[in-house]
Amino acid sequence: MTGTTEVTEDDEAELRAHFEATVAADRRVEPRDWMPDGYRATLVRQIAQHAHSEIIGMQPEGDWITRAPSLRRKAILFAKVQDEAGHGLYLYGAAETLGADRDELTRRLLSGRQKYSSIFNYPTLTFADVGVIGWLVDGAAICNQVPLCRSSYGPYARAMVRVCKEESFHQRQGYELLWTMMRGTPAQRELVRDAVDRWWWPSLMMFGPPDAASPNSARSMAWRIKRHSNDELRQRFVDMTVPQAERLGVTLPDPELAWNEERGHYDFGTPDFAELARVIGGDGPCNAERLARRTAAHEDGAWVRAAASAHAARRAARERAGAEVAG
Repeated sequence: MTGTTEVTEDDEAELRAHFEATVAADRRVEPRDWMPDGYRATLVRQIAQHAHSEIIGMQPEGDWITRAPSLRRKAILFAKVQDEAGHGLYLYGAAETLGADRDELTRRLLSGRQKYSSIFNYPTLTFADVGVIGWLVDGAAICNQVPLCRSSYGPYARAMVRVCKEESFHQRQGYELLWTMMRGTPAQRELVRDAVDRWWWPSLMMFGPPDAASPNSARSMAWRIKRHSNDELRQRFVDMTVPQAERLGVTLPDPELAWNEERGHYDFGTPDFAELARVIGGDGPCNAERLARRTAAHEDGAWVRAAASAHAARRAARERAGAEVAG
């Protein structure tokens, strides 16, 4: 019985009990299964935001494709940006299994009713930013997304398997670029240090507000859509990244960063969550630019969507006519 089928109160109570047992047993909820409206809405919101982030996230690094310092770096960057487009398509497809309409999700994004990751509202000033995005931003994404491979919703979890494999490759690409630059000229090393200083705190903000101020995290965890809280994921990212920074030879811009023997984790400073709120609210360095380019791309692609719809309609008409003749 699907989530769109009308049911009695007794039926719904039975279906709800089955749903809760499924989630509690770490089994997957599938599109045809009954699910609470809140579960469906939470998934649509989270998956749509994730999909929007992948598509908007093509812009900061895409700016450097024509300015890459070598053909090898151009090919690597081109492949990465193409991967991000694919991630967005996987995720929009996952949202559609919940009954969401892809065009409507895009309209909500362009009108400001849906959001994308705050990290993509910061500018890429030098080619070192491409490496730092790969290392820090994709590294943070990996921390956040690997647990989503065990999300309670089947299509989302399965989409994340491929996404995470490709994000891991992106993270290694970014680190390799920085490794090369840190063993280059003094000017190259300074570009890396400047980029790390600018991207460190926004990367920590990627995990969202602190748990006490996160309106959606607790519900998502209760339904096992996500597996760890914002603060837990932020701590994992710091613990993972500090040894990498030491190996790379860069200093992370946090005077409070220190190993805590008792906790078995690194202590670190508090991100500027007021800045996070401003950027999410539309007041980041590149908010207007990112949405303007996404809007222009959507409008420029209208003829492609119209042509695809017309082709699908003609094909359906031919199939109907063939079925009538055969009948």
